[in-house]
Parts: sequence; C-alpha cells; structure tokens
Amino acid sequence: MENAKKLDDMMPREIVAALDQYVIGQDEAKRLISVAIRNRVRRKALSEEMKSEVTPKNIIMIGPTGVGKTEIARRIAKLANAPFIKVEATKFTEVGYVGRDVESMVKDLMAASYTLVKEEMFKMKEKDVDDKVEERLLDLLLPALDSEKKENDVQTLETREKFRRMLKDGVFDEKEVEMNIQSQMKISGLGVFSGSPQEDMGSIFSDLNNLFSNNGSKTRKVTIKHAREILKEQELDKLVDNDKVAEEAKDRCEQMGIIFIDEIDKICSKGSTNNTDVSREGVQRDILPIVEGTKVSTKWGVVDTTNILFIAAGAFSMSKPSDLIPELQGRFPLRVELCDLSADDFYRILTEPSNAIVKQYKALLETEGVTLEFTDQALRSISRIAEKANSSADNIGARRLHTVMEKLLEDISFDADLKKGETVEITEEYVSDKLGDIIENQDLTKYIL
Repeated sequence: MENAKKLDDMMPREIVAALDQYVIGQDEAKRLISVAIRNRVRRKALSEEMKSEVTPKNIIMIGPTGVGKTEIARRIAKLANAPFIKVEATKFTEVGYVGRDVESMVKDLMAASYTLVKEEMFKMKEKDVDDKVEERLLDLLLPALDSEKKENDVQTLETREKFRRMLKDGVFDEKEVEMNIQSQMKISGLGVFSGSPQEDMGSIFSDLNNLFSNNGSKTRKVTIKHAREILKEQELDKLVDNDKVAEEAKDRCEQMGIIFIDEIDKICSKGSTNNTDVSREGVQRDILPIVEGTKVSTKWGVVDTTNILFIAAGAFSMSKPSDLIPELQGRFPLRVELCDLSADDFYRILTEPSNAIVKQYKALLETEGVTLEFTDQALRSISRIAEKANSSADNIGARRLHTVMEKLLEDISFDADLKKGETVEITEEYVSDKLGDIIENQDLTKYIL
C-alpha cells in the first residue's frame, strides 16, 4: 500500500492519509512533516541558483514516549524510499570522552543509502542472472564435465535437464554441496573509516587474513538453497557497477536523507557548571555543524550534510527546547507538540491501523489453531484500562497496550495447544476478571501494568 504511489507524486494530504494507516491521531505533527517532505520534492524543481538557497526546515517533535514520534519518522522514511537512520542523542559524547563521534550518524546514513540503492539495482538485474545461477547450481550438483562432453554427450544433457526440472521444483533445496566462497575485501581508505578506530583496525586485519589465506576464498558446505543466494549475489555484483551505486547513493543521501535524533532532551543543559551539563553542551556543539551543513568523509566519498533533513524528538519532561544552546535551536525552526493518548485513541490503535495490535495477537494464535474474537465492549474496556494505567503510573503511551494485552492473554497463550480448533471470545467480563483487581490496586498497577 505504501509503495502504490511514489512520494514525488504525493501531495501533503496524501502523505497524511498514508501515515493514518499506521499512526493514530497526532494530526498536527503529521501535517507539519508532510509539508516538510513535500517541500523537498518541490526543491528539486527549482533552478540551481534558487535550489542552493532553499534548505530543509528541521523539526523538533515534543511529547511523551509511545505517542508516535518515532513511528511517524519511520513510516515517512519507508514512504519516501529515502535513506533513513534513527540515532539516540545519548549515545554521543563530547570528543575526548568515551562514546561515538557525532559524524558517525552521517556515515551510517550513507551506508543505509548505499544499501538501499544497491538493493534497487539488484532488483533491476535479477532476471538477468537467474539463468546463470541455475547453470552454476547444476555444475555443483553434477560431476565436473568439460564443455565438449557437455555438448556431445546426449545422456549427460538429458541428465542435466532432468536435474534442472528437479532444481526448479525445489527437490534439492536442502541438499548440501561444497563450494568456494570468495571473501570480499572491505578495507576502508585512510582517513575515511566507517566506524570507530578499533572496529576499522579489526576489519583491516580480518580482511588481510582472508586475503592471504586460500587466495581470499574458502570451501564450505552449504545447502542448495543457501548456495543459490550466494551465487545470485556474486553474479549481481558482476553486473552492478559499484562506482555508480556509490555515486547515486551519495546524491540520494545528500538530497533526500533523513536523520532522526531521538531523546534530544537528554542532552539539554540547565546552565549549571557541573561536569554532566558541560558534557551535554559539548555534545550539542558537536552536533551543531552536522545540522548546519558540513562535509563528512565516508568510505564512499565526502558527504555534504547541508540538505539532509533532521527530525529531533524528545519528551522534554524535565527540560524544554529553550534549554538547548541557541545556535542549535535556530537549526530546528519547526516545533510540534504531540498529545497524550486518550481512551478513544487507544481504541483506534487497537482496531484501525494496518498493523493493529489485535490483528497481531489474532494472527499469532491462529498459528496454533486458536481463533480469537474480541467484542467491542472488551476493546473499549482494554482502552480505558490502558489510559488509567498511564495516568496512575508512568505514561508510556501506546506501549502500554502491549503490557495490558500480554497480561490479558497470558493464560490463553500458555494453553494454546490445549485449545486447538476452539474459538475464544474475549468479552468485557473476561477483561474485568483478568485485569479488574490489578487496575484497582495502585501498587499492582505500577508493578504489573
């Protein structure tokens, strides 16, 4: 459904409609982000002179956990078919301290873009390699024969055709064969490593070891099913120009890339001079040039971050956006607050989305031959309980539904094998019986729900 229409052809209201399939409520946030995404498409149509003046309007989403911040960003990335990564702001620390360098977020985005583009090119070339892979699989299954014998020996040709039919029917999928698997060299260029120094050095020594042992290849026993995947990738690698992949990936990363920075409120400083706040401010100052626009070296080339869209999110329960350093605030001009979820929102989350929780549990138990049926009153009751649990304990948003549903269906899930072939109806009385005592006891609510 998501890929039915290309993002370039979608208007903001259509983007919102696509998000509505997975994210309930939060209309203001969805509208704001859909316009930001559409403006990136509009930017492509501008003259080169004007295009250089138009930069993405980065966004901060404010709201408690579990209300849809991450899901909105994740669904937008899928819809856009754009390079997308999610990073936790707390994983970064000021240069000189233990932690990840902030530039690693750009390297990770470029890696995601490279993978995305390569997969697309693989799909375009898939049909071209199927015949070649089939021939190589037959060579593995049949004794090695020289080309003259293959052409002139009628019996050999008949046997080969018989094996070909069996191969297509999946008869040999689990049969093991020996094959040489070529090790791939992945040594990064000096100064453009993709990970931490320790990771890169480890990768170099591993690659060198593979290179000088067995000429970079080793013999392994694999099933035909696995061999097909390996051979397909080898053949596709021959057809796909890695330089073109890197070039396209770099352009897509720079022009359509999205970096989602979660928990940005955790690096807010309160203006005090203790070491923790100094370190947090240091992280902000390290992130600032990335968001403003700088050039970062990656193993696939230098990436300009000027036109990458940054979406930040945080609960801001103990701080506020104005606690960020002024320069960083200025790089996130758009702000939107996401609302707490009501009982009605929980009801809609249970029933409306394409990946609704109720549908998930029904599908899980169907694998054991158990049919689950929920009455409307039961779903309303579950929604009220989730809202009450959030108000009496920590507010964890829609994630509360997973806790409530697990507790509600615990006995049914445990004894599913004994109920094979049965239809189990979840009624309001059943919900009350399983969860009533817990929700009335405040202490139990905090510990169990």
